[in-house]
Amino acid sequence: MTDFVQTCARELDIATQTGEALDQLSARQAFDLAQAYRIQQAGIALRQHRGERVLGLKLGFTSRAKRVQMGVDALIWGELTDAMQLADGGELNLVRLIHPRVEPEIAFITARDISRPLSLAEAGLALAGVAPALEIIDSRYRDFRFSLEDVVADNCSSSHFVVGPLSPPDTPLDNLGVTLRFNGRPAQLGSSAAILGQPLRALMEVSALLHAEGRTLPAGSLLLAGAATAAEPLRAGLHVGVEIAGLGRCEFEISGSAA
Repeated sequence: MTDFVQTCARELDIATQTGEALDQLSARQAFDLAQAYRIQQAGIALRQHRGERVLGLKLGFTSRAKRVQMGVDALIWGELTDAMQLADGGELNLVRLIHPRVEPEIAFITARDISRPLSLAEAGLALAGVAPALEIIDSRYRDFRFSLEDVVADNCSSSHFVVGPLSPPDTPLDNLGVTLRFNGRPAQLGSSAAILGQPLRALMEVSALLHAEGRTLPAGSLLLAGAATAAEPLRAGLHVGVEIAGLGRCEFEISGSAA
């Protein structure tokens, strides 16, 4: 299984760098969620070997409807590195992307190490700030089709992200209006309540999973709490922005064409 893990990690890493899609790993050999995370970690190790630095985590399945659809009862996570971050107002080149889509999110910056389960009240006290964010996802699998294990192995389809200006950690997050805009026009309308009813619950849930894994999320880490709307496909020439009531906005421009 070690050879399978390393082989899969290398293939996904090559697909990420070249923009050439590959078939689902699970079509080749069945593997479980624990093995999927080992593939993910092996892929992150390859990035770190190239000099990338891990900044934090992105969370998936923070929508109750999505959990029901996928038949899961807990969130999943992927790793965020510095090479994935775009400046607010910066440019995203689609040349090496395969199926690029964007999701509006809320970002957290942690104020202290997190290594034990937190209550909802403790989750709020563990933050240094909150911000509007945009995550660009890009599955490396052909036709954007994958199993739960496939997507976890693929670092939960992570590609790039943008984080806007920080607000105080005690900023209310309940039911904030979210507008995703393409060239100034609304592409998706949603609410922060789509993130487990209250985005802080995402931090609460991941703290329990970190504890179960014996892992610590260091102070100063970035956490993308999950999508507030459905993902929207991207194309060249778009100006993409998100506005979150009470939190502000962030944005990026698109150049190039997807692979």
